[in-house]
Amino acid sequence: MTARRVTMADVARSAGVSPTTASFVLSGRTDMRISDASREKVLEAARVLGYRPNVTARSLRTKSTQTIGLVSDTITTTPFAGEVIRGALEAARARDHQLFITETGGNHEAEPGLVNGLLDRQVDALIYAAMYTHYVTPPKELHGRRVVLLNCLAPGFDAPSVIPDEIEAGRDAGRALLRAGHTSGIWAIGGHQAIPATPEGVFAGNERMRGLREVLDAAGVTLDGVVESDWSTEDGYREVRALLAAGHRPRALVCSTDRISFGAYQALAEAGLTIPDEVSVISYDDQDIASWLRPALSTLALPHYELGRTAVELILGEAPLGAGIHRLPMPLRERASVAPPRP
Repeated sequence: MTARRVTMADVARSAGVSPTTASFVLSGRTDMRISDASREKVLEAARVLGYRPNVTARSLRTKSTQTIGLVSDTITTTPFAGEVIRGALEAARARDHQLFITETGGNHEAEPGLVNGLLDRQVDALIYAAMYTHYVTPPKELHGRRVVLLNCLAPGFDAPSVIPDEIEAGRDAGRALLRAGHTSGIWAIGGHQAIPATPEGVFAGNERMRGLREVLDAAGVTLDGVVESDWSTEDGYREVRALLAAGHRPRALVCSTDRISFGAYQALAEAGLTIPDEVSVISYDDQDIASWLRPALSTLALPHYELGRTAVELILGEAPLGAGIHRLPMPLRERASVAPPRP
């Protein structure tokens, strides 16, 4: 048998006050004179009885359901970006909001139905999220709504985008090598092509390379070469092995993602080259295994948690939302894979 829900009338009766007094106290209103003693009685009665406000009734009064909808492509089903969801959930909970999460599985045609399902549940706002930073065309159902784009961009769409600062990450990778004394023999592995069938490298790769080249050019240092490849561990292994087989001897490798670095480590070890004594390696993403490699990998961390948290903070802010890009820092995890080049 389902337990009967405790009502505001129950709280008023237990506290010995009128329903109006109980309503004012429990809604936090201060525009009615209520004694401190009566206020305490109502709050204590609510606590003892386990009173919870009727969200539906409150939403009719306040025009807010205190809910946010999040539509993503594959964030919740991949191992790399769970922190995005955690950041969003914790930011919503801190503001007494619920987060409804749904996912398309990469099927763009499923988006209108999922968005409408959230709107039918009267969410106050929506976050449109992507696993990899890329340009998107939001479904028409989002037009005119309070929306934040998370890890994606939509030129011409009137909503802010929250993305990692990939350009500054590229700069920081270059600065780390320059600080260590690297002025020659620097190769970029992975370039900007990435997997052709996905948007993963189109945006992030280009921005990382742009920032890297900017810093090196300013220092008068030229990349010895850029090896274009997909962004898998296997590709990193294959391309670095081929590079060495062709007679090249890099002094430093800038890998477009940690997965490429994992393969590069193996290829360098097979060639008898030690990291960082003979070859420094720096990368991007800060996947879990990066700190467990030996030597531990220096890498620029994707700010997954901060992306989710910032998207919710923006959407719950009082300021009007408008188009704009919020770039979040990618902190450098300096570990043992970068060292001064040998004389």
